[in-house]
Amino acid sequence: ARSLDPDSYLDLARATFAEMALAGITTVGEFHYLHHRPDGGSYEDPNALGLAVIEAARQAGIRVTLIDACYLHGGFDTEPAPAQRRFCDRSAEDWVERTSLLGEGPGNRIGAAIHSLRAVDPEAAALIAATTNGAGRPLHAHVSEQPAENEACLAAHGCSPTQLLAEAGALSERFTAVHATHLTRQDTQLLGGAGACCCMCPTTERDLADGIGRPSRLVDAGSYLALGSDSNAVIDPFEEARACELDERLASGERVHHSPAELIGAATEGGQLSLGWPEGGRIAPARMADLITIDLETPRLAGAGAEHLLAATAYAASPADVHHVLVGGRPIVVDGAHVDLDVPRELERSIEAFEPR
Repeated sequence: ARSLDPDSYLDLARATFAEMALAGITTVGEFHYLHHRPDGGSYEDPNALGLAVIEAARQAGIRVTLIDACYLHGGFDTEPAPAQRRFCDRSAEDWVERTSLLGEGPGNRIGAAIHSLRAVDPEAAALIAATTNGAGRPLHAHVSEQPAENEACLAAHGCSPTQLLAEAGALSERFTAVHATHLTRQDTQLLGGAGACCCMCPTTERDLADGIGRPSRLVDAGSYLALGSDSNAVIDPFEEARACELDERLASGERVHHSPAELIGAATEGGQLSLGWPEGGRIAPARMADLITIDLETPRLAGAGAEHLLAATAYAASPADVHHVLVGGRPIVVDGAHVDLDVPRELERSIEAFEPR
């Protein structure tokens, strides 16, 4: 993060988004908080890095919602560390002014994020929520990713992050709680009562040893699910989907929390709703023609048969099984290869730029 500039950010994001296309992903939400120069100063265009993300998605052929995250503090009541300065706007008012300059287009929409309650104070969170809700745009926040976050929030504010977000007016059907791993019963009811989305990132929770969320409790309370990759460990929407079920089995000692249709729904319609594309995620008249085909003759899916095909896809498929991808009716992936980009070479080249010489 210290080394990226608009050009190298564009290259890395384009390669990553192209890899997502190969995995069958047609829309990405970029939780974006790399805003400024390494010393915290603004670029000539204060949104240069965000615009690089939007351009990267265009070149990769997929849709993007730029979820511009407000980031003001290094922690609860602490100043940003030097490495965090480029994440930070001077105030929530400055964040509102900067993000007001961002525009939408056929392939991109603009959302907002309260990075977390450790990085954004309650007064600023309320301003962000009011501004975003007034514009009818999606609002995201990292919520209860680790027990330490809950403990620090309780010590600083006397309540959980979810309760603080509720008091700030952030919770609604356009709100997405990212991670939502360590929630209290009251937190779960607050999110469900608002009809909010919860974006589960199970491979990241495994990678960081952050714990196992309980998505079935959230669904029972009234929330809907989406899936996130979050870290750079793996891009695999099939694994994220089945991990919601399989990891919860480990935590609960019980089976069958989510049907295969619910898991695939989190990977499709739930994600589109969370990112502000309600016309996506389902094959129907007047919906977006974002379509993927899956090879049914691979070792993972061969012999599944029509009756068990959805379950086989949810529990066995991988990005290697994705055959064709269309975004808005335009072929982006054909026979498992990107139509415009040599994705392995793009990834290699963009990563090599940061290797010690």
